Amino acid sequence: MPIRSALAPTPVERLARARGDLRMGVPVVMTGDGRAFLVVAVESLEPARLAALRALGQPELALTARRAETLKTPAYDGDIARILVPADMGVDWLRALADPADDLRVPLKGPLRSLRDGQSDLHRTALQLVKSAHLLPAALLVPVPHGLALAEENGLTLLPHADIAPELARMSPLHAVVNARLPMAAAQAGRVHIFRPEDGAEEHYAIEVGKPDRSLPVLARLHSACFTGDVLGSLKCDCGPQLRAALAQMGQEGAGVLLYLNQEGRGIGLANKMRAYSLQDQGFDTVEANHRLGFEDDERDFRIGAGILRQMGFSSVRLLTNNPRKIAMMESCGLTVTERVPLKVGQTDQNAAYLATKAAKSGHLL
Repeated sequence: MPIRSALAPTPVERLARARGDLRMGVPVVMTGDGRAFLVVAVESLEPARLAALRALGQPELALTARRAETLKTPAYDGDIARILVPADMGVDWLRALADPADDLRVPLKGPLRSLRDGQSDLHRTALQLVKSAHLLPAALLVPVPHGLALAEENGLTLLPHADIAPELARMSPLHAVVNARLPMAAAQAGRVHIFRPEDGAEEHYAIEVGKPDRSLPVLARLHSACFTGDVLGSLKCDCGPQLRAALAQMGQEGAGVLLYLNQEGRGIGLANKMRAYSLQDQGFDTVEANHRLGFEDDERDFRIGAGILRQMGFSSVRLLTNNPRKIAMMESCGLTVTERVPLKVGQTDQNAAYLATKAAKSGHLL
């Protein structure tokens, strides 16, 4: 293999680089089918960069259909909307369209002109990329005639659509990094396993209690990271009590596996979760808040948990959960769920409405 090709970043590595670029406000170049766009995340866009982008072409704002619905603008492309950015509108206007923080105070943002002609595949992938960087799902795209030359001249990350779209859709392979013994309050015989995805995203952890028999269904819990609940003892959710109760039950039974998955805020990241909390303070429930931000009810990928369990040698589980979606995902990934073990703990006066919404809108068995 030539040295140059061996040193060049792979599509997965380009994606990891692109996520960092977008978080810092640096554009990336996306190409496909003879087209090329400069792509930048609205959340991190600065006025000087917007002016430079405008000098190259007509900016188009890509939003999810969820956010477009809140803005009362049509999403002609089904799951996304493409909005033409007027020449006299700046960064503040773009951020007001992306961030619902002031929607109640300033409900009218338009008039907005949604595009219905032309292809939307690159816009859709741009939004997926911005989401994967845990930024607000709003991307600015500027069509340019010579994408490759522009990337090379300005040191920008080049993203051929045919290479990166499949990578964004699939679950990144996970690799075991290390495991070590960890005595815990719940069980003296504990072991923590670290798994690292190939795409540079957050690592995930498996806490093994005792020595579970791989030939029997293991008591397992898929627990999504919750900084506010697990660490700060938040009363707005039931995550902290669920974490401690699951470990305690595994300790009492002498064996189990708790998967601690770094999918904060149902997969939208801690910053966006705090934005959702702020919207809840305005009177929206947890699902409505996610939709106003432009996200789905739940953006988590439970295939990660199934992959870790398989790597650890388990083929069947007794799943500690109130969420039927977790059961369906485990079974779709080839794991047998022999029993759903309820985990009903942690209700407070402050989270009663939140739990009721999870039951009514997300199907949780509470």
